[in-house]
Amino acid sequence: MIRSVVKGWGAYLPQRIVTNAELARQIDTSDEWITARTGIRERRIAAEGEFTSDLATHAATAALAKAGIAGDDVDLIVLATTTPDETFPATATAVQRRIGMTRGAAFDVQAVCSGFLFALATADNFIRLGQAQRALVIGAETMSRILDWEDRGTCVLFGDGAGAVVLEAAQGAGTADDRGILSSHLFSDGRLHDLLYVDGGPSTTQTAGHLRMEGREVFRHAVTNISAAIEAAHAANGLSSSAIDWFVPHQANARILDATARKVGVPTERVVLTIDRHGNTSAASVPLALVEAADDGRIKRGDLVLLEAMGGGLTWGSALIRW
Repeated sequence: MIRSVVKGWGAYLPQRIVTNAELARQIDTSDEWITARTGIRERRIAAEGEFTSDLATHAATAALAKAGIAGDDVDLIVLATTTPDETFPATATAVQRRIGMTRGAAFDVQAVCSGFLFALATADNFIRLGQAQRALVIGAETMSRILDWEDRGTCVLFGDGAGAVVLEAAQGAGTADDRGILSSHLFSDGRLHDLLYVDGGPSTTQTAGHLRMEGREVFRHAVTNISAAIEAAHAANGLSSSAIDWFVPHQANARILDATARKVGVPTERVVLTIDRHGNTSAASVPLALVEAADDGRIKRGDLVLLEAMGGGLTWGSALIRW
């Protein structure tokens, strides 16, 4: 069978670092309060005039270089973002132009913090069906542009960044020993809209709006839903948590990560954590953590890597990859 193998990866973070101490000078909070409740110590914020497409292009260029291919070798770009440059066209088309891709298709997907997993599953399905040989999957966000900087319950949580992977079609035997994406599992429940949303949009307020969240309820649903998605990945591949070499979760809150890892039986030493330095970068969160662990040598060829995320909608999902 055809598998989607990861051939390259890349990431980009804006230069500006905003620490908890800096935020404490602007709103009623403290470094101790933020760190104790979230695990976040600092986050990156895009510069004025630096757009989601800029972050995405930097990450995409790095992933293409790692894969040893040019932009025009790519058949498909799927870009996950909840902070596009414009209402339309898709931010993916801006990346397409900048990397010199002149064929195939480029489009955005919107599943907020779960976006990278939704984009990964979409590209994987194109490759499995033979509709693409190579795909560029990107998660990119400028979450700082939709934050209410007077709401200490949300503005301290988020940051900006981008991560990308290049997928390439390869033959597999159809077993869990194959390299590539073994399975992906996507879910959503529109009844939970009010737990995490943005209070604006072109059709409603004609504004971008600000992020709103019911933190305690999101926490409760996160641990339950993510655990179920992870169990679905295990069941689909006949594997258990003991087989996982690296767990790369969405970096939303350190307490959620700890609770989820305990519930699904993944030891702390096998969990990739970047939340202390990146904050929650929404759709960029999982690829940023994945790229960091691949770049520093923790994730090696043949390793079994488990990805998971949950975002507004609510949306959630998991993916299992043989590196």
